[in-house]
Amino acid sequence: MMTSCQEFEVTVHTSPGPTCGTFNHLWLRLIGSQSETPPICVTQGSHLLSGSTCLVSIRSNDPLGQLVLVQLRLEAHTGFPNLDWHCSRVEVRHVVDGTDDSQTQMFLCDRWLKTADGDIELRSGKLCLLAEETEDKLKQHRLKQLQHQQQLIRWRSFVDGAPQCADFSSMSELGPNLSYTHKSPPIDVHYLKGFAGRTQAWTSFSELETVFAHSGNQNNIARFVKANWKEDWYFGYQCLNGCNPLLIHQISLIPSNLAVTSDMLRPFLPGGSSLKQELQKGTIYLLDYEILDGIPANLVNGNQTYLSAPLCLLHLNQQGEMVPIAIQLLQNPGPHNPVFLPSDSSCDWLLAKIWVHNADFQCHQLISHYMKTHMIAELCCVATLRQLPDQHPLHQLLMPHVKTSLQINLQARASLLAAKGVFDQAVSSGLKTIPVLLSRAAARTRYRSLCVPDDVADRGVDKLPHSYYAQDALRVWDTLYRFVCSWVELYYRTDKHVQNDCELQNWICDINTHGFSGDSGFPSSFHTKAEVSKFVTMLIYSCSALHAAVNFSQLDFALWMPNCPGTMMQPPPQVKGQITEDDIVSFLPDANAACRVVMTLTMLSQPGLDFIPLCDYREAIFRTEDHHELVQKVRAELKAISDDITERNSQLPLPYPYLCPSGIDNSVAI
Repeated sequence: MMTSCQEFEVTVHTSPGPTCGTFNHLWLRLIGSQSETPPICVTQGSHLLSGSTCLVSIRSNDPLGQLVLVQLRLEAHTGFPNLDWHCSRVEVRHVVDGTDDSQTQMFLCDRWLKTADGDIELRSGKLCLLAEETEDKLKQHRLKQLQHQQQLIRWRSFVDGAPQCADFSSMSELGPNLSYTHKSPPIDVHYLKGFAGRTQAWTSFSELETVFAHSGNQNNIARFVKANWKEDWYFGYQCLNGCNPLLIHQISLIPSNLAVTSDMLRPFLPGGSSLKQELQKGTIYLLDYEILDGIPANLVNGNQTYLSAPLCLLHLNQQGEMVPIAIQLLQNPGPHNPVFLPSDSSCDWLLAKIWVHNADFQCHQLISHYMKTHMIAELCCVATLRQLPDQHPLHQLLMPHVKTSLQINLQARASLLAAKGVFDQAVSSGLKTIPVLLSRAAARTRYRSLCVPDDVADRGVDKLPHSYYAQDALRVWDTLYRFVCSWVELYYRTDKHVQNDCELQNWICDINTHGFSGDSGFPSSFHTKAEVSKFVTMLIYSCSALHAAVNFSQLDFALWMPNCPGTMMQPPPQVKGQITEDDIVSFLPDANAACRVVMTLTMLSQPGLDFIPLCDYREAIFRTEDHHELVQKVRAELKAISDDITERNSQLPLPYPYLCPSGIDNSVAI
């Protein structure tokens, strides 16, 4: 008895980009739960042109059962360039007696395919957890994809003790799906690059003012910084709202190694109050750069540079200003490590604050910026590619936020952080310093410090009237958290579904194994939907909003070079009363080093012309009905935050624009 054949109408869609087409041949096979069709050449008589569709009819003499996969394979066209092809999707209709038997099945691709890929299998249907797969072939497909990814993408240690990175050594290894193009706006370093050959120190503040007049005077925030950088209220403002707002924290006890007394500080506290009373009221804050203690400093232009590990005590005064009241430049108290006070000579006090800025520069660049955004993004990206298959809902949610980290970090390790890079040649944290500092920082990192509500509450900055970073960060975090919770609710009906998701548990295990230390407080496994939502929110925030706050603010605060020195060329002073203004200049970076740092920050602080705003997802999966509704809602909430921040900033003498969602990049792309 003969079995009637099945007929399918297949439409292959090439993405519309100008380079998405290819000369290559395409072979296609339908895979069902019971059998599969022989491969057929789709390009017989047609071409894979950008934005085009190719229609082909396929007949199967054996029942396929449930159609579960479409297999694609590119084959080089002899005599023609072997170009990659960007496939949008494949649509399949089952035709019976010339009519539709069912709805069109859509098999999303939305990626580049290469001849070297061999057979690529696409699946249809909604995102789902492994436990919800009903077809054995789809379960096998998930497993096979992860096995392939784990062979392709391996872990490597960049710095012992710090979060690991992807084991790629060249851009070509990333392939087209993990690389991207960054269209940078033109940058103006015309007046800075000519200092490359000047290895000597600046001779006066007048020289620095001349350079600023040409290179920084067009920047409104930088002009404000230059006009106010010596003021104590501005110093405190920068601790709260500068490019490194993550260190200042409230204290209830004075550190035992900070040699201050109540009598010493009484002149800088409200009349009738004492240090003990102010500590009890919660108005005393601390910057502690202990992490820099004993770290070797770099040679720049063949000259020794210097690092200090200051402790800086601050007071929230009755005017609501955060002002410094004591600075000790080294961790161990002693006769050659004086405590500098606001009542000291103006030059002594200013130099002490500059030393704090220099210490902050090192911690900002390598910890708050590189480790807490770039390294975390790559850690998450590698674990996601290795442990969560494409069909997993968290894979699709996270990849738009983390994918770019592989390329930008590979480039950073090969340039900025490498021999002859800016750290090697212009910063006190040189090549010997970087691994020590990153390893120490990773060992001290706690999960709570990466979660905004916990972090700002623990540091006592959540309710300060002028802590704009904390205010804006809380609003952005809360909006992202609600969005992530809604996404998680779509796929995890109960906490039991979280506990039973072995792919999810393998993912967090991979992150812990290759991430921070065991006592970091990172969840070792997930037990509830709330735990998953908080962790995913932390990742998205770190890769987008936090990166915006610590990266795109850099240039504004560094254009006036004494405010953000990358090196100090003299050791910390051991006595008071011997420093003049000319002496201060001799501590500052040499001319070529200072200008190289500013040129680097100019490049890093420019959002790409093609940057993607936070939650402005371009991937097709976010246009499906359930996802589209969630995305529209979070975009509307972020738009409201942008409007509020814009209105607030219009009333401020110094605006805080860095967490305005309309300017937050969706990922770490620069």
